Amino acid sequence: QEVVSEESEEESNGVNLMEFSDEILLHILSYVPCTDLVLNVRRTCRKLATLCLDKSLTHTVLLQKDYKVNKDKVKQLMRDIGKEIYQLNMAGCYWLPSSTIDHVTRCKNLVKLNLSGCHVTSLRLSKMLSSLQHLRSLAIDVNPGFDASQLSSECKATLSRVSELKQTLYTPSYGVVPCCTSLEKLLLYFEILDRSREGFMLSGQLMVGESNVPHYQNLRIFYARLAPGYVNQEVVRLYLAVLSDRTPENLHAFLISAPGSFAETGATKNLLDSMARNVCLDALQLPKAWINGSGLLQHLKFNNPFYFSFSRCTLSGGHLIQRVINGGKDLKSLTSLNLSGCVHCLAPESLFRKAEDDIDSSILESLVVSCCNLRHLNLSAAHHHSSESIGNHLCQLLSRLKHLLSLALPVCSITDVGASVEKPPSTPNLVPQTFGRKVRIGVQTYPRNLGDQTNQKIESSVFWALMGSLRFLETLEIIGSSFSSAMPRNEPAIRNSLPPCVRAQSVGDSEVAAISQLTYLQSLTLAQLPNILTGSGLVNIGLQCQHLRTLSLANLGMMGKVVYMSALMDMLKHCKCLRDLRLEQPYFCAGAQFFQALSHCSSLQRLCIVSRSGTLQSDAVMSFMASCLEVIMCHMFMGESLTVCKNLQQSIVRSFQAERPALNVVIFPLLHEDLTEVIRDVPMRHLDEITLFKSRVAEEPPNLWW
Repeated sequence: QEVVSEESEEESNGVNLMEFSDEILLHILSYVPCTDLVLNVRRTCRKLATLCLDKSLTHTVLLQKDYKVNKDKVKQLMRDIGKEIYQLNMAGCYWLPSSTIDHVTRCKNLVKLNLSGCHVTSLRLSKMLSSLQHLRSLAIDVNPGFDASQLSSECKATLSRVSELKQTLYTPSYGVVPCCTSLEKLLLYFEILDRSREGFMLSGQLMVGESNVPHYQNLRIFYARLAPGYVNQEVVRLYLAVLSDRTPENLHAFLISAPGSFAETGATKNLLDSMARNVCLDALQLPKAWINGSGLLQHLKFNNPFYFSFSRCTLSGGHLIQRVINGGKDLKSLTSLNLSGCVHCLAPESLFRKAEDDIDSSILESLVVSCCNLRHLNLSAAHHHSSESIGNHLCQLLSRLKHLLSLALPVCSITDVGASVEKPPSTPNLVPQTFGRKVRIGVQTYPRNLGDQTNQKIESSVFWALMGSLRFLETLEIIGSSFSSAMPRNEPAIRNSLPPCVRAQSVGDSEVAAISQLTYLQSLTLAQLPNILTGSGLVNIGLQCQHLRTLSLANLGMMGKVVYMSALMDMLKHCKCLRDLRLEQPYFCAGAQFFQALSHCSSLQRLCIVSRSGTLQSDAVMSFMASCLEVIMCHMFMGESLTVCKNLQQSIVRSFQAERPALNVVIFPLLHEDLTEVIRDVPMRHLDEITLFKSRVAEEPPNLWW
């Protein structure tokens, strides 16, 4: 039946949706998932049937987080609008069977295709690419068993025209890189494990038949991100060997993200020397060993740089100003800067300096003045202590960066100098330095509304002022400088944590309350805030930050007791837009009251709880999963027995898998010796985005991939 009817107009005094112009309706429809538009909405009336097939809605199809899509829906979608699709993003659709990829062949006009995280064999890839003659951008995974010799000549012809390639490697291989002779952008993600499931050590040598050489002559952007492990380092050196022979003249972005130690070799030194002579860069990231103690930065040339990452480098503030910022010149173009773990970056020199010494505010001021258009700034994982000089506090200087969209700071950097202490106070509120037995304490009640809380806010604090000046901030991370997650990537769970910085001892509820000024906040991470007594500031955030989608809380307040549980439950009742929740706290009790409060988060999709000695209530978890229909990921690493965890995991899968095709459930004892084996089976999308804790501000250049 027609939605627009005379009867509906007479009955309603309001505006009929169908009376809006086509332009307004198209804008509204752009927020609806494409599968719903094509398979449901367009069947409601003639007008919507026409609008839902408008080129502006079918040109780009995004399925990467459409967790309700299944094989049949994809098949019908491709059948209905396949020829109209020019860009298709299926990244992270791990739940779709590999046969789903066969239907992509209907999209004859595809220009961009993202299949990262999808199951694609060599033969299926060959068949699909053979029919996509207009393809110019491709993202795929290379899994064990991949064989480039199975690619047909038609497939290789398509790959020869591809100019943008993103390749995630789970096995030592060149993948399809040698076939892409026109590459301008190459993104490589190395996720190769050092050991097989059987425990055998793997080699970084490429498979037989992988002797073809990559073609880098047209390369403009080279990006490589390595997971921990020596095999990843061995394989990336093979990719870099070709670059060291001849550096592309048009190279303007060179980025390598490598955890731990990644030693410089003669080949990499030749590559860097060649880059210093022949290219002018706009983006740079190098392993710390390649920068530390070298004069490389003094010789590299920059054009209009938009991204720098010196994460974990020993670069001093003096070198930063002289060699990178160039004395304050030509850095208005810089929009993203990552100085995470760069402990001396705000000090004039690092030779005789302790990491806990005060920063030189003049260096930070030069940085702020020179890079006034910064949108993403990461200063986490370091002790940035401000001196007592008036007007030179780190927060006061950062408040000048009015364009900031994301910011990561260490906890000790936001405290007022007068409020900090030189030694831990002898009060019962002090955070225990080690895990111990549960301590029964009297928990203070907290104000239930903003009016009562106002009198307790320290609105004159520098952090309060900073939050007030960054009104458009979307992502905020406040992380303790000595914080480390209990779940590292490829190692057993950490059993002990380092104590928080002395300067951070006074950071607590009032600082958290200050965050509630960020009206447009979408992602919030708080880790190792020692002075959380009740968590009252969390309630303010829940009330005021109505756009909050991602929340990560770790080690707040006392380690032997979750003192903020009551406030957290009140907060969750207001988080209607929350999609991702990660909690890491010893002795966390995931019981009926917690899950009842969490059920108010009607948009929640992913939940991760990491808790040493934590407990859970199986019936409460099942009730929560039944009431929150959008939840497709439930990861819990607690202190329960293996039997309890397995039984609950099986019950959830058995009860909800059929209705939720993307459902991924992992419930496992945190300190179990097989934890790393369980982790390796988690889809990379979830593992990278929520399960593993890390700072994500300025982790990659903005808009690196669509």
